[in-house]
Amino acid sequence: MADLSLDLNEDQLQIQKWVHDFAESVIRPAAHEWDEREETPWPIIEEAARIGLYSFEFVANAFADPTGITMPLVNEEMSWGDAGIALAIFGSTLGVAGIFANGTQEQILEWVPQCFGTPDDIKLAAFCVSEPDAGSDVSSLRTRATYDEASDTWVLNGTKTWITNGGLADLHVVVASVDPALGSRGQASFVVPPGTPGLSQGQKFKKMGIRASHTAEVILDDCRVPGSCLLGGKERLDERLARAREGRSSSSQAAMATFEASRPIVGAQAVGIARAAYEYALQYAKERKQFGRAIIENQAIAFKLADMKMHIDAARLLCWRAAWMGKAGKPFSAGEGSMSKLFAGETAVWVTEQAIQVLGGYGYVRDYPVERWHRDAKIYTIFEGTSEIQRLIIARAISGMHIQ
Repeated sequence: MADLSLDLNEDQLQIQKWVHDFAESVIRPAAHEWDEREETPWPIIEEAARIGLYSFEFVANAFADPTGITMPLVNEEMSWGDAGIALAIFGSTLGVAGIFANGTQEQILEWVPQCFGTPDDIKLAAFCVSEPDAGSDVSSLRTRATYDEASDTWVLNGTKTWITNGGLADLHVVVASVDPALGSRGQASFVVPPGTPGLSQGQKFKKMGIRASHTAEVILDDCRVPGSCLLGGKERLDERLARAREGRSSSSQAAMATFEASRPIVGAQAVGIARAAYEYALQYAKERKQFGRAIIENQAIAFKLADMKMHIDAARLLCWRAAWMGKAGKPFSAGEGSMSKLFAGETAVWVTEQAIQVLGGYGYVRDYPVERWHRDAKIYTIFEGTSEIQRLIIARAISGMHIQ
């Protein structure tokens, strides 16, 4: 088990610089255009694939870092460039996380490379959990998976919503209920391979922020997948369901196993947005003159920037700690994963709002990027578990009681 250190090792420093350079030279110059277009930025994904940033090998090596810090580092730098484009590039890792969290070693080796494809044949993946009537309440999923023993296939029916790369992806990882009476303990994850009949894209959403990231409904209409597409396999599922029916522990839940791994990474994306806004506001405050001096020489502005920096650094440390704990197999006894995502998301919203205030009227117009960063930041208090849900998780963890 690697020790948690605030000193990045040589590999981490090199990766951080490499990703930052890509974010600075490729992503940032294109951010405004793709935000306005509200389309998937395929040329940038292709460039990321060409240099090896969007690839199975890179993501596998990043996840393999024994400290757990590399993926948060990468995501912070990418979102510093632009969160929408970063999600367009790394949205596939949600599907990857779902496969890693629930699949067998054989399934991981089979399906994860297909989430990326090759630079000449790029593929995307999607992770499908949320539904129109079941957002934060994961236990109420209505999408149903029914086993057809005669053909050894699973039949999926339902509607998923708010899905990154939904319908656009080549490979979808779908969480469905196999035993509704058991709630979240009766759920399982399935891979829906490319081109499977019965899966289609529904409504594509026009969003307030992260507009370069495709978000849509996924419709499952008698969608049949082979038995081998059940992540973890049927034997393990049957054992887990039997334990749940007897009232015994059924170990991790299909959706929550993925969220536990991803929350510090999502938090790091929020840190990247906040850092971008803080750095821009700091430079502006040093250059902008009012009443014969730079506005940063006024305590009202200087103290605001000091608080912004403090909150960003605190959020980053929470994300690093949670990522390290997850990699080290330490239990999140006080909801540390939720703490990291909660604090980072709310920090991003607050810091970007303060940046707008520092710029005044300039911060409110689209000619300057801080209004876009503020729009992008808001989603981090909503997706991957709202701020209210994160507080609920933390409160239950510290109290040991079932708080509603």
